[in-house]
Amino acid sequence: MALPESSYERLRAADCADEIAYVQACLRLYFAGPAASTGEVSTPGLSDAVLADIARLNKVATFVLKVLSRAPAGERPAELFEWLDTYRRRTVSMNAACLMDSLAIHEALQDRQIDFVFLKGPFQQHLLYGDHFMKPSGDVDILVSPAGFSKARDALRSIGYEVSGKSRSVWWVRFLGEQHMNRGNGPKSSTVDLHYRLQQPGSPSPRDSDGFLRRKQLVEIAGSEVPFTSAADTLVLSCISVAKALFNREPCAGHVCDIRGGTSRLDEADQRRVLDAATSQGLDDTLLLGLRAADVLLGGAGTLLSERATRILSRIGNEDLLNMVIAPWLSSLRWPQRRTVLWELCGRAPVRYLAEAGWAASADISRRIFERPTSDGGGVEH
Repeated sequence: MALPESSYERLRAADCADEIAYVQACLRLYFAGPAASTGEVSTPGLSDAVLADIARLNKVATFVLKVLSRAPAGERPAELFEWLDTYRRRTVSMNAACLMDSLAIHEALQDRQIDFVFLKGPFQQHLLYGDHFMKPSGDVDILVSPAGFSKARDALRSIGYEVSGKSRSVWWVRFLGEQHMNRGNGPKSSTVDLHYRLQQPGSPSPRDSDGFLRRKQLVEIAGSEVPFTSAADTLVLSCISVAKALFNREPCAGHVCDIRGGTSRLDEADQRRVLDAATSQGLDDTLLLGLRAADVLLGGAGTLLSERATRILSRIGNEDLLNMVIAPWLSSLRWPQRRTVLWELCGRAPVRYLAEAGWAASADISRRIFERPTSDGGGVEH
């Protein structure tokens, strides 16, 4: 779901090229490792408010904070650092609640012997960064098989979750393949995104979503082992998130960081296996798009996958792709038509392109017919 236009008002009014470059430089320093020199980290002439907006919208504020924390206290931009530290504290609180909700959900689904995996969220952050609190996670995402969808919904109802009104429609259940379920109200409310599909219409879908369940790994949290997507599938899902964000014209540097986090430890044999796995799902070009975005934002690594990725959306220059990832609000951007992106992500295969385009058109018609304004004001990011 696209972010509200109000999120971009201050950024559209500002000439924020220097602030974008600063955030990018911080992200590159983060992935360069603790030994990398932070150089000059002060922000003379830069707007702390704009820097905060860019970091917040891209969900990379904690990355920036960790880089600035390496510098001597007297050299840090004080106001920005204070804001980033507050953001981090809120993220810790939010994600801690998310982890506790995840344990309750795991118990409820396990008791009913429902096959599922957790997606994204604090578990992924710990696997990629050794830290459950890198990015805020306001809800719990889980994937089940289509056959297990209604059973999982019933299990969640048994512990107090109810389907959000806006996600009852045909468009949500049939075309998005998910529903939001809420428990409680106010600051202690909890939301689950229950999925049986993994991509919105308009971008290629995995050929075998159940494969994500078969290949799951177990991760430990608070003495329990919970199911999570495999390392290769986690990387592919991050690339799916980038494709989705570009479709919706949303900032997605946080997802791009996850891609770099997922590829940073892969040797050439691992890279070939990941590419083969993505190809079997029909997502090899989606994978390569995410990898190209990571190289543009964070610097290319000259790897097998990086070399393959240069051909994806090659008509879009690196500078434009960078801004599509980190600053999609810029009026100067020349966005490609969505059907052009879909054509490339379908490997320029006419039959698959027509199938995916037809599915997207059907979804759009369904949304226009069945989506109605509701009193449910809970906005959830996809």
